[in-house]
Amino acid sequence: MGGLSVNSSIFSSRGGSDAPSVPPCMSIDKLLPALLECFGIIFCGYVAGRTNIIPATQAKGLGSFVSKFALPALLFKNMVLLDFGNVIWPFFFSILVAKVTVFFFVCVLTLLVVNRESRFSKAGLFSIFATQSNDFALGFPIVEALYRNTHPEYLQYIYLVAPVSLMVLNPLGFALCEVQKRRTGEPQQQSKLRVLGSVLLQVLKNPVVFMVVIGVISHFLLGQKIPPFMEEFVDGLANSFGGAALFYLGLTMVGQLKKLTRSTVVALILLITAKLLVMPLICRGMVEVLDRGNRSTMNHTSLSNYAFLYGVFPTAPSVAIYASHYNMELEVVTSGMVMGTFLSAPIMYVSAWLLTIPWMDSDPLASALQHVSFNISIISLFALVWSIAVMLLSRKFCRIPHIFTINLFMAQLLACVGMIAWNFMAEQDNFLGQVLTFTPLYISLYSTYVWPGLIALSLLLMRRREEVNFRPGLTVITGWGVPVLAVSVLLLTGERLPDTIDSAFFYGKAQVTCTSVVLFVSIVLCGISLTLLSRRTQDYHSLEHGSASDSEEDTHTQSSEEQPSAVGSINTDCQMCECACGRPQSVPDTASVKEETSIPTGQCSQQCTSTSCLLVEEEQKVADGQNADIQSTRHMLVCLLLTVSLLANLSSCLWWLFNKDPGRLYLELQFFCVVANYGQGLISFAFFGLDKHLIISPFKKRLASLWQGWGQEVTGSAASEEIRLTCTQFLTYHKEQCVRDIVHKKRCGERSTTETFLGSDLVRWLQSVGLASDPGEALVYGSRLLEGGVIQHITLEHGFQDEALHYRFT
Repeated sequence: MGGLSVNSSIFSSRGGSDAPSVPPCMSIDKLLPALLECFGIIFCGYVAGRTNIIPATQAKGLGSFVSKFALPALLFKNMVLLDFGNVIWPFFFSILVAKVTVFFFVCVLTLLVVNRESRFSKAGLFSIFATQSNDFALGFPIVEALYRNTHPEYLQYIYLVAPVSLMVLNPLGFALCEVQKRRTGEPQQQSKLRVLGSVLLQVLKNPVVFMVVIGVISHFLLGQKIPPFMEEFVDGLANSFGGAALFYLGLTMVGQLKKLTRSTVVALILLITAKLLVMPLICRGMVEVLDRGNRSTMNHTSLSNYAFLYGVFPTAPSVAIYASHYNMELEVVTSGMVMGTFLSAPIMYVSAWLLTIPWMDSDPLASALQHVSFNISIISLFALVWSIAVMLLSRKFCRIPHIFTINLFMAQLLACVGMIAWNFMAEQDNFLGQVLTFTPLYISLYSTYVWPGLIALSLLLMRRREEVNFRPGLTVITGWGVPVLAVSVLLLTGERLPDTIDSAFFYGKAQVTCTSVVLFVSIVLCGISLTLLSRRTQDYHSLEHGSASDSEEDTHTQSSEEQPSAVGSINTDCQMCECACGRPQSVPDTASVKEETSIPTGQCSQQCTSTSCLLVEEEQKVADGQNADIQSTRHMLVCLLLTVSLLANLSSCLWWLFNKDPGRLYLELQFFCVVANYGQGLISFAFFGLDKHLIISPFKKRLASLWQGWGQEVTGSAASEEIRLTCTQFLTYHKEQCVRDIVHKKRCGERSTTETFLGSDLVRWLQSVGLASDPGEALVYGSRLLEGGVIQHITLEHGFQDEALHYRFT
């Protein structure tokens, strides 16, 4: 939705009377220092891990101390001191219901989408990820900074709510993981009773759960007081938790974003959406429903806002330990933990800032939203013009689904133009002009809602039939016809609200209802299509390393086990021809031909410059496959991101429809919806605005030439010495073993062969023998060998790359 209606102010009732000025229920003065403290310690831990000051082995020891000593002591202490008399139980049950709802929603969705080989373990881990918050290390300092002076009793809810995940939901997730282990591992040794016993034993062995139980028992036995002889000991362990946990969180973030595949990216988007968007909204909604009997309206509002903030807390690092234990989706969990932690910081700060505002006039808010819409539309307009130009110049718009994608771009562009025009027309007393501006604006905006579902449907049909068996023209008519029909019905039946400058409420409740219907249909269509598409997708191809804006196709990175055989094998049905380097250097006699069953023995050792070379043909075939790919992965990600924005818009519509006084947090959701609606062009630009052949490759070549020239002037002697030492070391100690391991004789012509290896094979070999610790170092090492003349590409056209390109020793 577009923004805020004057008639339905954020801080007033539907009747238009402003709420009285009330003191804020929290203090924001200490929030920024608390955030800087938490994220500063996290950053220190990250730097320590990145610079290897604390190696990974030592980091595990710190993690064990935090999870098995410091946190259990902290929980024991607070369970003993907890005052159950001041607990508002409807709030507790609201959070419980919200967590259970999100847990089962993520679980069911994962079971529907993921293939059978791993769906139970993924369902368990993903459900735990979406519900177990970092309550103590990150959540408690923020709650303390916000509520210590106004609602100090809110601090104890952290210790009361956290065990819900640890003692109720996590065991369910562990049970699903154990079921998967039983199905794929050792079925003859695992009965259902044994699985249940294993789960219960694992839960009881967890120090956190054990100390919570002991703490609750001690609470009643000791009379809410820790004995003096053990008070200092417990305090010492408990007080060590905060800094150590945050530092360990920073350590665990090192190197977690390097290897993202399509499956991990899709799962990340869904999980982060469930954790940072769905969870806060459900937490707040449950408090609104279950705490209606609260005698204090102000306290009721404060609790619902607190529930929203609690839902935004990111995932706890312990989920990564569970993923490592079951050896399942570690990349998804760790990457999601990193991204969720840093995305939660601005959400928490903005939410808390809005909640501390005692009163605001509706007119400035409506103007502010209008200005944000105008500014983001201008920025998005330039990005969309660029993206459409790239699509036209690359001629991809002639293919499916790109023909639908360019329609999405056009709808986004027209929506931006319409919002810019509305900015000048909204405050004028010209009803006809406003209607003429509103009509194309909302036709194009509704079209941006419809197209993600249609694109996802086309991807599904292409996967099922290999070719789309429906006419593109019908889809285009649907993509524009449905919005035209919806706006036409709205113009005929809606009643214009007077004195409103917000296009989202130009026709009041009727417009919000119409928008909700369009959003709901598109979300259902896109969700079902993406779900079925994910179920039919068995092989996940890696995204290329780097920015999502690099539009190089995803299919060039296959699994390490498949690359050598798939690319290295030569199709014997291909036409045999001489290698471009000339005739074979030696012609075998008849005996040798019979002996080797027609395997050629001529050696091709010079530069290969003709595409008739079989190896060059093989590389070209891979390149053609990359260029001809329909970028289905990027289309899936764009559809998924746009569906998240549609979900936020639908939440905004329903929030306004079912709440007489939407509240301050509604303003935050409105700002997000404005940016999501008119900033879609930035997402389109990120995934489709930078074409490999038009932009990326020429830019890389130009940058490489400039860097090479500058590098030779500045550090030429030092770099040359480093290359010389690397080449000398390799030739002296490693070349013979490398040749035995990865070099193979391959046919490159009818009667000629050459000894080559793949660049990807050398990268893996360098890591296996310890010359490189990761693919990045291996790539640098291989580049030095190529610059030093130890290896070369068969056509001398490529530098060293971690791809299926053929190289040989000189």
